[in-house]
Amino acid sequence: MNYWLFKSEPDEYSLDDLRSEPGHIGRWDGIRNYQARNFLRDRVQQGDGVLFYHSACKVPAVVGTARVVRAAYPDPAQFDPESKYFDPKASPENPRWFCVDIEWQSAFARPVALKEIKQNPALEEMVLVKQGRLSIQPVTADEWSLLRRLGGAS
Repeated sequence: MNYWLFKSEPDEYSLDDLRSEPGHIGRWDGIRNYQARNFLRDRVQQGDGVLFYHSACKVPAVVGTARVVRAAYPDPAQFDPESKYFDPKASPENPRWFCVDIEWQSAFARPVALKEIKQNPALEEMVLVKQGRLSIQPVTADEWSLLRRLGGAS
């Protein structure tokens, strides 16, 4: 099992939005960064753990967890001319962009703010600290456990 941090702007798609989806399962789509796409396409697997991170908000923070319930498949938005994620260079025979389905698992008792993460020596090598803008990023098992503890997850 692998662990990941998925970033989303809460006004676009929040942890509460995921929780309100039927069955608490939502599509993680709209990824248009090649490195993040490659993680989704090549490494994210069904059963992997996800730290849900709210970005571009007053207090960016890890706010809860999810689980990958469907591994990578072509993002349907790339084929839809009405979508803001439409890609005229993509085709069903040669998709460029991928998505996964995730299931809500938990909301943290308290968010773990980016500022706190950056000040914690045990998290100084975290991709979030080193390469903060990447929207899909790997997390080590130790980082996963520590962040869950800091957030008050059981």
